[in-house]
Amino acid sequence: MQLIRRGDTGPAVAEVRGALNALGMLADAGSADPADALFDGRCELAVRQFQQCRGLSVDGIVGPDTYRAITEARWHLGDRLLHYSAGRPIIGDDIASLQERLLELGYDAGFADGVFGQRTEAALRQFQRDYGLVVDGQCGPTTFRALQRLGRKVVGGRPQILREAMAMAAAGPHLMDKRVVIDPGHGGDDPGVRAGGLTEAAVVWDLAARLEGRLAAHGVTPYLSRGPDVARTNAERAEMGNATGADMFLSLHVDGHPNPLASGIATYHYGTGSAVTSTIGEKLAGLVHRELVARTGMRDCRIHGKTWQLLRWTRMPTVWVDLGYLTNPEDRSRLADPAFRDIVADGVLVAIQRMYFPEELDPPTGSYRMPAGLDGQ
Repeated sequence: MQLIRRGDTGPAVAEVRGALNALGMLADAGSADPADALFDGRCELAVRQFQQCRGLSVDGIVGPDTYRAITEARWHLGDRLLHYSAGRPIIGDDIASLQERLLELGYDAGFADGVFGQRTEAALRQFQRDYGLVVDGQCGPTTFRALQRLGRKVVGGRPQILREAMAMAAAGPHLMDKRVVIDPGHGGDDPGVRAGGLTEAAVVWDLAARLEGRLAAHGVTPYLSRGPDVARTNAERAEMGNATGADMFLSLHVDGHPNPLASGIATYHYGTGSAVTSTIGEKLAGLVHRELVARTGMRDCRIHGKTWQLLRWTRMPTVWVDLGYLTNPEDRSRLADPAFRDIVADGVLVAIQRMYFPEELDPPTGSYRMPAGLDGQ
């Protein structure tokens, strides 16, 4: 889609203004004539507010992710029939409300991510079965009324957090037989950021290969989301990761900015500014981020919750790492150094191991060194 930004006019702007008005973020819907609708400063501020609330990149521009989120925000539970569709899943705020309601009632609907997947359908079917409804896996008027009538059963916290914690504890402290997806960003005809003779795709591919070898040496089954010259969409990467049944998903990137002073490491997990959805994902992001900052000495650009498509659609703890700025001379010099890439790979490996250590045995950040791999190297 074409980006919609400040100064633009037309029906697309009218649609955005109308949606923001319905959400209570804009005082009026703008001009009565869609052709005259203006994306003015007030509209830009409303878009920024919406992006902040939704865990999107805050730039005041309506691109594909923001437009998709605005569209999803229009739906309220009860507005439409909800059901599972394998080829084209239904997405929207109404589904997030359904998932939250099922979780409150004690049913495992997974993350309240607004995507009607198989886990949500299974939880809905179990609810219908328990309450004597027609078991069709669809949330229509009858099921909706039943959900409204019942009080919550789970109090004192989110059951999904407990399920995630129990799954991690049951996995044991060792890396043997764990499965990890390594996702080097971009690739193929999409080089990503370019600067100083380096491309993002090439840098993160080399990092992914180094990490793959280290994981395999410690008994982990690693999966690469793409080949050295292959491009995949974020949806395809998420689908591939889900198909492996992996324990975690690591997406590797470097950043770029018009200002050459921009530098440092930033790490992202699934969540919004108001509530973290993936608690284990947040923990993994924290471990990876702190290890990398401590071992590399790079600027700390902190840890952030985002609702980006890759973070949202993966069904395991997922972390997205921006490992510096190719547009910054100092960061670029480091990223070009094979020894530095080894430090990064070692830091990520240690962070993954620390995920499985019990709290009383967890070593301080930056201090742990992995023992020799299973191959003795």
